[in-house]
Amino acid sequence: MHALLLSGSLGMGHDVMAEACATSLEQRDWTTDTADSLRLMGSRSGKAGERVFRGLLAIPGVYDAFHYTQLRSGGRLAALAERASSKYVVPALDAELRRRPSDLLISVFATGAAAASRIKPHHPDLKTVVFCTDLCPHRLWVHENTDLYLVTSQTSHRFVRRFHPDANVVVVPAPARPPFYTALTQPEARDRLGIPPGEPCVLLMSGSWGVGPVVQQASAIAASGVHVLAVAGRNTALHAALTAAAQGHPYLTPFGFTDQIPTLMAAADLVITSSGDTCAEARIVGRHLLLLDVVPGHGRENLQQELARGHADVAPTEPDGLRRATLACLDRMPHIGTPTAGTRQAWEQAFGKALASLGFAEPRVPILKE
Repeated sequence: MHALLLSGSLGMGHDVMAEACATSLEQRDWTTDTADSLRLMGSRSGKAGERVFRGLLAIPGVYDAFHYTQLRSGGRLAALAERASSKYVVPALDAELRRRPSDLLISVFATGAAAASRIKPHHPDLKTVVFCTDLCPHRLWVHENTDLYLVTSQTSHRFVRRFHPDANVVVVPAPARPPFYTALTQPEARDRLGIPPGEPCVLLMSGSWGVGPVVQQASAIAASGVHVLAVAGRNTALHAALTAAAQGHPYLTPFGFTDQIPTLMAAADLVITSSGDTCAEARIVGRHLLLLDVVPGHGRENLQQELARGHADVAPTEPDGLRRATLACLDRMPHIGTPTAGTRQAWEQAFGKALASLGFAEPRVPILKE
């Protein structure tokens, strides 16, 4: 069996979900490929799409307006955006499926979901799945030619049914990449990173783009005597600025794009981050969350959901306000918590049942290969 996963290069969250699904499929002896929906639009159009999205985020209130008046309700501009992207993605996706036929197509990005629906009539044996971890899947996520939706809450389930009343929807635990399920203990992680035992330590990250005044935030918290593991993600300018700020400051340790996040979470007492799939990873490791309200639109909805799930607080993004919130959180949490998200076995069982509902045979005892 072969599966094609459609991700999107706006941040890391979509790639993380694609990787988690691919890992679970490969555990079942599937082969997988992952394609970037924006790259399927072509180099020029894909880059233009990313610039438009970044531009919407850069102007306060603009993306909120677009999300709540167009995407969430399925307005005229949302429909135009879908048609514009599908014009490029559909032919490229059709060519990819003809080059390497797939049994299963999983879209973890809204642009991919729209294209999958349009391509389905030309590939009648193809099963199409949309996996959305947002609290409120908006109109571009939901399309009639979708065989199955995977969501992570009953609220998300109902939002899918808003646009697709007879949709097949399954609620599953939010998955994570395997290293988060087997993260080091805090003493092991701190020994590896050189963080003294017993001293307060936080992980600060704000998406792969490093949204917000991260340098000022990290510096303010570190000045209070708290070890700050500050991750810049793919933002090279931010990484350079954090590295400069850390010169001569023993409490601030900068990181760029890194695969050490499970270890950094394990070393920390508290994870400070924006709302997104990082929240599930932190809960799996067993860390409390302090959330930054820096992602507009769907990010604000997701933040409310994370607060409702518990083991999370919300803080100002202003550096001194975040410093005060961090110290207060650390004072309230003298001990490291236990995991508060689903286990890997729970995800694998739910994912296996979802595959079986589409007619794919599920191994009697799936092997979890480390």
